[in-house]
Amino acid sequence: MLSMQEMSDRIEIQDLIARYAHAIDDADYDALDKVFTPDAIIDYSELGGEKGSLQDTKRYLAGAMANFGVYQHMSATTRLDLDGDSAKARTILFNPMMVKHEGEDRMFFIGLWYRDELVRTDAGWRIAHRREEKCWSFNAPEGMLP
Repeated sequence: MLSMQEMSDRIEIQDLIARYAHAIDDADYDALDKVFTPDAIIDYSELGGEKGSLQDTKRYLAGAMANFGVYQHMSATTRLDLDGDSAKARTILFNPMMVKHEGEDRMFFIGLWYRDELVRTDAGWRIAHRREEKCWSFNAPEGMLP
C-alpha cells in the first residue's frame, strides 16, 4: 500500500508534468521556472533541438515554437520511480504539430518519451534534468527531424 507521502509525491509530480505541457502550449515560457530547478539541464537534441540551461531553453522555445501554427503536448502514462527526495520518470508524449511546408499547412505527429530526473525542493518537486527520447514520427517534412 502506498504511504500518504508517496501518494502526495506522485500527484505533485503528475501535476508538474502537466504544467510543463501547458506552459509550452500556452507559450508561457516563464512558467517553466516553476517546473525546472534553476540549474536544470534540458536536452531536446535527439529531435534536432538544443541542449542547455533553463534560460537557454526558454529562449530556444520562444524561437522554435513560433515556427508551428498549432501544436499540443499530451503527456500520458508516466512510470515513476521514487527514492526519497529524488525520482526518475519516463513519460509518453504525443505531439501533433502543424508547420508550413512548400506553401501548405502540414500536420505531422511525433511520439517521444520524456526522461526526467526530479528532486524535491523547498518549493516542491522540480525537474533537474529532462531529455527527450524519440520513438516515432509520422508525416514530418523531410529533413525536419533527425
